[in-house]
Parts: sequence; structure tokens; C-alpha cells
Amino acid sequence: MSENQAQPSILTREFWRRFSNPSSVALGRSILSILVFAETLVSFFWIFTLSGLGEGYALIAAVPYFYLVISYVSLFIFYRSKRFEYFTFTQLVMLLVMPFFMQWAIGGFEASSGVAIWAILSPVGALMILGTRQSTPWFLLFIGLAFLSWKMNPYFAGNAMPIPSDVKDTFFLMNITGTASILYGVLRFFQAQKERVMLSLEIEQARSEKLLLNILPAPIAERLKANDMRIADHYDAVTVMFADLINFTQMSEKMSPTQLVDLLSQVFLKFDQLAEKYQVEKIKTIGDAYMVVSGAPVICANLAQRIAAMALEMQSALKEVATRTGLDLNMRIGIHSGAVVAGVIGSSKFSYDLWGDTVNLASRMEETCIAGAIQVTAETQRLLKDNYVFSLRTAVEVKGKGVLDTFTLLKQA
Repeated sequence: MSENQAQPSILTREFWRRFSNPSSVALGRSILSILVFAETLVSFFWIFTLSGLGEGYALIAAVPYFYLVISYVSLFIFYRSKRFEYFTFTQLVMLLVMPFFMQWAIGGFEASSGVAIWAILSPVGALMILGTRQSTPWFLLFIGLAFLSWKMNPYFAGNAMPIPSDVKDTFFLMNITGTASILYGVLRFFQAQKERVMLSLEIEQARSEKLLLNILPAPIAERLKANDMRIADHYDAVTVMFADLINFTQMSEKMSPTQLVDLLSQVFLKFDQLAEKYQVEKIKTIGDAYMVVSGAPVICANLAQRIAAMALEMQSALKEVATRTGLDLNMRIGIHSGAVVAGVIGSSKFSYDLWGDTVNLASRMEETCIAGAIQVTAETQRLLKDNYVFSLRTAVEVKGKGVLDTFTLLKQA
């Protein structure tokens, strides 16, 4: 199992790590740019409207003018120093305090048509740029300034400059539609970026899932994803098959690396297709050796029959590759049935494997097999004798087992 085959929690953490690094910085810059640009347009509107009311309103018009100066000075400093955090802090402060100063200077809630509502862009921007935890102080500051404005509103109202009713109505319309439009636009942009990233995550997760299922059996992969990291199962009855190409080492010495890999790919692709056809589990390939099991990790009733049918078709498949490539390809196949222990080992690159005497004896059947034949033990032959034809092979010297009588699988009955 590769490192990509981690649990969903690891995938999720990796997603948020990526989302919170370079991509989130770019997203934060985009959102802040939208807020600053929108506030700039509104500031020009306030300056133009208030300046048109006469010289007495110059002080009020100076508030958005001052905001523009501070904003673009900080922008210049940001581009020179490459300190995005400084620019962000400056803009959030200005977005927060400038609308309240405007409201106080105009004369409180009624005279300004509640222009302080624009300050909500500061905590909202902090939420999308800095995150939930760091945005909390900005929201609390907004609430505090709103409460302060409420407490001091009689004082501000008593010193209010006369504002024409049509200007008040315009401010009221601007405050409602302007803040709503900017909030909707920013949130829509944020949601679009989030959906794009989530789609990318789904694609990457699907690739990881596909890779995971290409390496591990599906039931084992599901258990690993559920944080079951100690997988060790005992199976009373499985059938294990080993297949090995004959004289492949000598043949490979005459091939280039590319030709060698291409040939093995052609052979093992055929075998993989047969494993899928007969619903048996490919365990691994070691060089030019191929190992499969039936009955683990998914228990089945006709486990020996599946392996036998696959073994006979493997012989035909190898002949097809030999004919197509013009090479003299042959193999030995060994099969044995019995009990095994199956599990996952490793901590970084996982591997699903089988252990036990059944595995060793299946391997010995392949090693002592006649070239081009399929050799099975007596245990497997008893499971298959009603459906397949065998020939007896006596006195086979098997390492670790002594002399055994084995059977050569010939064909289906």
C-alpha cells in the first residue's frame, strides 16, 4: 500500500493544509482586493455627494478621503515589503472604523442612514481571510463600536449637520443595497472557490481510492480507512496459486529494460484480467512470479474451482502473448488448499500478504512442477476431482515435506 492510501482523516487534513497555504493566501488577497475596491468606489461616492453640499461638509468628506489615502499608502508599502499580513491588518482596521467615523461625523444613526453598517465588511473579511478564530476579535470590535454609537447617539445627533432628505434617502439606499451587494459578491466568490477546491479534492480522493483498490483488496482497504490498522485474519480454507515464467532470467538478459517491462506488463495484464474474471485476489508479483488466492479476504464456496479455471486459462493467455511476441514463453503453476493467516504489515508502505504452511506448500508445488504444467496437492485434487481431469505424479521430492504424491491438472471434465 502506498502513502497515498491513508485514511479519509489524513486526506482531509492534507486538503486543508493545501487549502490554508498558497491557495488560501491567493484567495485572501482576492477577497481583500474586492472589499478594498468596493469600499473605494463607495468612498468616492461619499466624497462627491458630501462635497456638493457646501464647505461646511468638508470635514465629513475628509473621512472617506482619509480612508483612501491610508488604504493606498498601505498598498504601496505592501508591494514594497511583501508583507501581506500588514496590508490585511491595515485594511481591516480601516474597513471597521471608517464607517463609524462617517456616522459620527454626519450626526448619528438617523442623519447618516446607518452608514456604520458598512463596518460589517471588516469581520466578514477577517472571517474569510484569517479564519474563524482570528475573526472573532474583529466581530467583537464591530459590536463594541455599534454599542458605543448607540450610547453616544444623542450627542452626535445634537451636533448633526443638516442633510437634505433626498441625500438621506440616497445614503439609505446605498447602505442597504451596497453592503448587501458586496457581501453577496464576496461570499459568492468565496463559495465558488470553495466548490472548485472541493471538486479538486474529490478528484484527488477518487484517484487515491483507485490507487488504493489497485493495491489492496477492497474489504481490507475499507478497514484501513476505518482506522483498523492491525489487520490479521485466520482463514480455515483458501486456495493459493503461484505461477512462474520458466527461464525468464536468461531471457531477460537479452532484452532492454523497456522490452522486459513491456513483456511482463503484457503477461500480467492478461493474468489480472483473469483474476478479475474469476473473482480471486491477486496478492503480489515478485519478479516474474505471480501469486493469487481464492477464499481470502472474501470467503467463497467454490474457491478451488475458481483457481483451477483461472490456471487453465492462464496457459492459453501465455500462449497468446508468446505468439504475438515471437518468444518461447512457458511457465509452471502450483496450487494448494488449506488454512492461512492474512493481514497487513508495514507502517508507511502497507502490504497485504498471506502466511502459513499452505502458502509454502503452494510455492513448492510451483517449484517442483513440470514445465508447462499445473501441479496441485492431494488436498486440492480432492476439492476438484468431480469437475477436472488429473494425472497422478508420484514420489515428488518437496523441500520441508519429504516425498509426496501430487497431481497434474489437465483439463475440465
